[in-house]
Amino acid sequence: MQHVLVAVGIVLRQGQTFITLRPDDKHQGGKWEFPGGKVEAGETTFAALKRELDEEIGIEVKHSTAFMRIEHDYGDKQVTLDIHIIDDFSNEPYGREQQQGRWVAIDALQSSQFPAANALIVEKLQQSDWLAV
Repeated sequence: MQHVLVAVGIVLRQGQTFITLRPDDKHQGGKWEFPGGKVEAGETTFAALKRELDEEIGIEVKHSTAFMRIEHDYGDKQVTLDIHIIDDFSNEPYGREQQQGRWVAIDALQSSQFPAANALIVEKLQQSDWLAV
């Protein structure tokens, strides 16, 4: 079974976070996600975040803070999500790969459909003080 280490960025600004819609032809397609991607061999999570968030949403990550780590088994794929809060970045995020993207209030995230592995992220975000960032 395939196992993937994924760097995930929770991009925060004024009580909102930027999420993107997964393409229909991808694993868990048609669901919203926090941007990020696979950590390549020999790459740190921070380096992967910088690379992936530039490629996916066009921002330059200047700082990240470790938030949580999740192991999830989808049956056909196992993922480890290494999740970081991105609270210092430049440029305005957008769907650089033609994917839909939007800012959503943290307390309204449950109205968007996420992959199962993301449920714990939404729960922890809503229980924390990140609403003020």
